[in-house]
Amino acid sequence: MSRYEFTCPECGQEIEVNESMREATLTHGCPVCGASVSSADFVAEQQTN
Repeated sequence: MSRYEFTCPECGQEIEVNESMREATLTHGCPVCGASVSSADFVAEQQTN
């Protein structure tokens, strides 16, 4: 499963999320402050196997 580093454009909170958490955050906004976010606020992390 893909992992992403999310950085809120409003409050600056950094959170590591998985694919389903990414989709929920895009739909509902930042889990900390509720700000609207876009896919540009997520950076895909390298997979480690």
